[in-house]
Amino acid sequence: MTLGFTLAYLALIVLIPLTGLVWRSASLGWTGFWHVAVDPRTVNALKISFGTALVAALINVIFGVIVAWVLVRYRFRGRRVIDAIVDLPFALPTAVAGIALTSIYAKNGWIGHLLEPLGIKVAFTPVGITIALIFVGLPFVVRTVQPVMEEIRKEVEEAAATLGASRFQTITRVLLPGLQPAILTGFALAFARAVGEYGSVIFIAGNLPYVSEIAPLLIVIRLEEFDYAGATAIAAIMLLLSFAMLFIINLIQAWSRRRYGYGT
Repeated sequence: MTLGFTLAYLALIVLIPLTGLVWRSASLGWTGFWHVAVDPRTVNALKISFGTALVAALINVIFGVIVAWVLVRYRFRGRRVIDAIVDLPFALPTAVAGIALTSIYAKNGWIGHLLEPLGIKVAFTPVGITIALIFVGLPFVVRTVQPVMEEIRKEVEEAAATLGASRFQTITRVLLPGLQPAILTGFALAFARAVGEYGSVIFIAGNLPYVSEIAPLLIVIRLEEFDYAGATAIAAIMLLLSFAMLFIINLIQAWSRRRYGYGT
């Protein structure tokens, strides 16, 4: 009974809307769909969306693991405050985050006016988009890795050190193999969130075609032009690309579990 309820719920919430999306885009025909897919503006928007999302997710993996390590392994004054700040992007409206980041990194912002003399421009560029995606994606990595890291006892590290392992060897051969599935899951969640992010990006992106225009914004533009078939075609392309990348990540996760014996 629970299996039937689960399948019905997933079909209603996920499969039916996605099927409708593909069906609507099919109204263009293969020629029309291909024309939208290879349009230079569409290709560039997809490159910016997926490229910045990938870079942001990779950066979040590195610093997210470090933040999780600090929160788990160290006790210091203000630790609870930092732990609460990590969840701030979850509670903060994305539009507010976008406005705040834009005000900070604009030419007259706190950080922007320091970078301007160096010839570094952040706001209204792909760099600004990446920063916004890092902001919204960091909690996914930290909160995914942190519980798994808490289960790794310090005695394991001490045993590795007793056997002659260096600190680097302990991290790469003892700790990271056990954290790898969680790290991949955090990466997948951060990447998926970044690809579809809209509210926090449009303010700092500048939305310049062929420069800083993201695919979700291009979909909105097509809807405002009443080009519903074109909008659904771009959405279907994003869906296919996202599914392919997440499928590859899931394969890597399954391989890591088999190799290190986790989840068996």
